Amino acid sequence: MASSKAYRDFILEQLSGLEGISCRAMMGEYILYYRGKIVGGIYDDRFLVKPVKSAVAMMPDADTELPYEGAKEMLLVDNVDNRAFLSELLEAMYDDLPSPGRKK
Repeated sequence: MASSKAYRDFILEQLSGLEGISCRAMMGEYILYYRGKIVGGIYDDRFLVKPVKSAVAMMPDADTELPYEGAKEMLLVDNVDNRAFLSELLEAMYDDLPSPGRKK
């Protein structure tokens, strides 16, 4: 099941207080970037983030889920209604995320 544009728009609106948020469609789902780094994505109308140390620290009881079959587990963000929490989460994650790879 692909994610809806309405859910994508909702998440992007929740993150609109952060500069540098962008989104790319990928096979019916959406990859989310913060200041050029991949933070996670929207998969089957679920907001999932990479399980970096800072994200785990902020959401110690978060469920881990597969974005799609064969992928690595990610953390389910279930507090999507709290804009302040989402901004704090992405800001905390930024330094723990790998730098973008070079395009060949």
